Amino acid sequence: MAQRCAHPVVPVALLLFGLVAILLLTVPTEDVQEAPGFMYGIVLDAGSSHTALYIYKWPADKHNGTGVVTQHSECHVTGGGISSYVGQQGAAGQSLKVCLDQAVKDIPKEKHQLTPVYLGATAGMRLLHISNPEQSAQILQEVGHKIQSYPFNYQGAAILSGQEEGAYGWVTVNYLLENFIKYGFVGRWFSPGKPTVGALDFGGASTQITFATQEEVEDVQDTMKLRLYGQEYSLYTHSFLCYGRDQVLLRLLAHLVKSQGYSESVEHPCYPAGHSRTLNLNRIFNSPCTTKYRPSSYSPRALLTVQGSGHYERCLANVSEIFSFDSCPFSQCSFDGVFQPNVTGRFMAFSAFFYIHSFLQRITGITVNTPSQLQEATKRLCRMNFNQMLLLAPDQKTRLQDYCASSVYVSVLLLRGYSFDETSFPQISFQRKAGDASVGWALGYMLSLSNLLPAERVGLRKALTPGAWGALIFLFVLLLTAVLIFILLRVHDGKKKGGSESTI
Repeated sequence: MAQRCAHPVVPVALLLFGLVAILLLTVPTEDVQEAPGFMYGIVLDAGSSHTALYIYKWPADKHNGTGVVTQHSECHVTGGGISSYVGQQGAAGQSLKVCLDQAVKDIPKEKHQLTPVYLGATAGMRLLHISNPEQSAQILQEVGHKIQSYPFNYQGAAILSGQEEGAYGWVTVNYLLENFIKYGFVGRWFSPGKPTVGALDFGGASTQITFATQEEVEDVQDTMKLRLYGQEYSLYTHSFLCYGRDQVLLRLLAHLVKSQGYSESVEHPCYPAGHSRTLNLNRIFNSPCTTKYRPSSYSPRALLTVQGSGHYERCLANVSEIFSFDSCPFSQCSFDGVFQPNVTGRFMAFSAFFYIHSFLQRITGITVNTPSQLQEATKRLCRMNFNQMLLLAPDQKTRLQDYCASSVYVSVLLLRGYSFDETSFPQISFQRKAGDASVGWALGYMLSLSNLLPAERVGLRKALTPGAWGALIFLFVLLLTAVLIFILLRVHDGKKKGGSESTI
């Protein structure tokens, strides 16, 4: 009899469980943002003039997803770039010590062995590889050994091609501007549908231009296709080796020495009037970029005196001669016979572009937003003497002599070389940072190598809201309580009936 009384519990419980299962299927879901721990990554940007270490972080559960990567910290290595340590055994690696020590402090200890470290060398090492492949390989090996002595996950040291440097800079710019994908206020990822921004990079030994274009790229070496977040991008990208700031200044000086007959003293129209300096000829002619200006024989230790004249028009003429605008094997070219489609859309100019543009505005008081303003500011700067400049920018004393030449070069490069005009030039934004991250190729490099930029559109993971979870827990508690009460009542009824029968 007691067994028979317990039987109704089973169907009732099954019925209730079925109702709960149906409710589970109909409970609404939404995309929720979790707060996981962070993963970290390190990129060493080994440029021609200096090395910078950048630490990035992202949510730990987004390694192959859409997690937003942010810059955690940065450290700038004192001294020159790693290519400047040729012939100094171990010095290139040792130069990184202070910044690597800083990285150990900045990244939580438990994350050290999980943190990938990448070293990318750019145009300075590309030039060294051209002139002396053995020495460039030795320096990469030295810096690799130094990095491996730290408790991080070393991923290797490599020399980036100019095309890679340009493309990674473009990825960085558009990632930071959230042009690929954006996390909205409603708590879900979406494609903002914004056009991408072109990237203009100006380093010590090379300069890069990269932008998305629908025009045919006539030279296949300057085209690159990327698929990011389910979107295909066709890029035009070209890197001009020997057109970085430091190498341009050397080439200009070498050109002046040659055009003035290799005399012991030369007039420099881009130096401030009355300013002079003395240097060894080896400083000028030991670069692969100045080979064509080099005399057939010279004493590397011979001294050269450079006397400034502060003449804008002659400075412009000499800087223009560094470029070749004559021959073009394609339908149109930028310079040196390199094909370039028409520049379209917005651009971000960074690295030395930002510093030169910022200096021009600061020292002349002219807002440089148009080609005419750029030319007017450059003229005004080039006509100042050294003391006038020093009064306005005392913190730039060691660089003042070079700003006229650099500004004229930027003007020729952007307006005549890349063909920015009254319409397109105002579309250039000169920036050092986007948000809290420094703009350059380093972030794009790490994003690509770490697989943090999926090629396909990322699927959204559904999660229950806290309210839905609360409702479900309440239902389960209610179910268990009901079942327990039902069983207790049945047992109680069974005992009463059993007691009544025994009394009879």
